Amino acid sequence: MELRERVNAAVKQAMRDKDSARLSTLRLINAAIKDRDIAARAEGNENGVPEADVLAILGRMVKQRRESMRTYEEGGRLDLAEREETEIAVIEEFLPRPLSDAEVAQAVDDAVAEVGADSIRDMGRVMGVLKGKYTGQIDFAAVGPLVKGRLSA
Repeated sequence: MELRERVNAAVKQAMRDKDSARLSTLRLINAAIKDRDIAARAEGNENGVPEADVLAILGRMVKQRRESMRTYEEGGRLDLAEREETEIAVIEEFLPRPLSDAEVAQAVDDAVAEVGADSIRDMGRVMGVLKGKYTGQIDFAAVGPLVKGRLSA
């Protein structure tokens, strides 16, 4: 089942269950996807955004909520931090399982081999391959230094 269909099915189920907190988060997900669809249509892409872009949207939503949660905890607003944590749990249901450290290292090695990278100048191509295959499964901010280290060794 496509990711959008899974989100829509979850919205309907949350309505049936009268789970307002979950429903609110699912509606935010739908709104973010539709917002990106509108932007894509303005750019001339009539089919909407691809699945990889939807995963990227969900990843950004999780990242934003983690930052907010940290801010709320530092400010002593544990009730708001808890709400952000609940939203993160709902959003993460739609993201693929994150790769372990060993799997990330293997993915980097595979991408380097696929591209034939031998210097730091090939980092962009390696990251492009990783983003194409592992969107939503890898934290690219954390994998960047790993790729850089692998290429400069």
